[in-house]
Amino acid sequence: MAKVKLPTGENFKKVRGLVDEHKLHTICESGSCPNMGECWGEGTATFMILGNICTRSCGFCAVKTGKPLPADLLEPKRVAESVRLMQIKHAVITSVDRDDLEDGGSVIWVATVNEIRKQSPQTTLETLIPDFGGKWENLQRIIDVAPEIVSHNLETVRRLTKEVRIQAKYDRSLDALLRLKKGGMRTKSGVMLGLGETEAEVIETMDDLRSVQVDILTLGQYLQPTPKHLEVQSFITPEKFEEYKEIGLSKGFRYVESGPLVRSSYHAEKHLF
Repeated sequence: MAKVKLPTGENFKKVRGLVDEHKLHTICESGSCPNMGECWGEGTATFMILGNICTRSCGFCAVKTGKPLPADLLEPKRVAESVRLMQIKHAVITSVDRDDLEDGGSVIWVATVNEIRKQSPQTTLETLIPDFGGKWENLQRIIDVAPEIVSHNLETVRRLTKEVRIQAKYDRSLDALLRLKKGGMRTKSGVMLGLGETEAEVIETMDDLRSVQVDILTLGQYLQPTPKHLEVQSFITPEKFEEYKEIGLSKGFRYVESGPLVRSSYHAEKHLF
């Protein structure tokens, strides 16, 4: 069983105090991330924009599905204020899917990036984005503001995509990552293990991601958030995760974060290379 050290350190305590004092919101807390102490200690935090109701119903995700509220035009300033107050060195921004919006939420994405840069010009940014339903003019808005890293998660192998990411398409995600790379972005993707994939499928997925020149790969253990979600089919050993890391590096990924507790934003600040 993997164990996590209790959060310690002056920087963690400082961020913890700011979060409590100003009632700031991070996925780190709301998602009970096991790496919160380590990331906050390194000056990294993850924020979710565009509400907390998703238009998709992925089998692995605990975020509520339904009809979202209208986009909040004041949200970018609030997120940027949180980043400034917390003195975040590297901010990871993610969002729910907003297939209900013609722009897929991309206008709010752009405003958030610009506002963070305005308030915290030294802060670097990673944007963990949706596929925008294949409306590539919305993806182009992200490319145009050029975050330091742009991440889009494949989440699982090709065979399991329809079950795990019900409204998503494996090849559409690869296309999004290729378009990002052609736009000059440093790209990143994540895959959850333990959903029933085979070793050969994991390696095939690595090859698919390298075929679209993805720079950074994260591999972590899937954990069932509620009894209504997909069941864990297997628990991957730390040794197997390490083996996958070596395979990934041999295939040309610049970074591979691979381990039971690894999540999309784990060690995000180290991926800036």
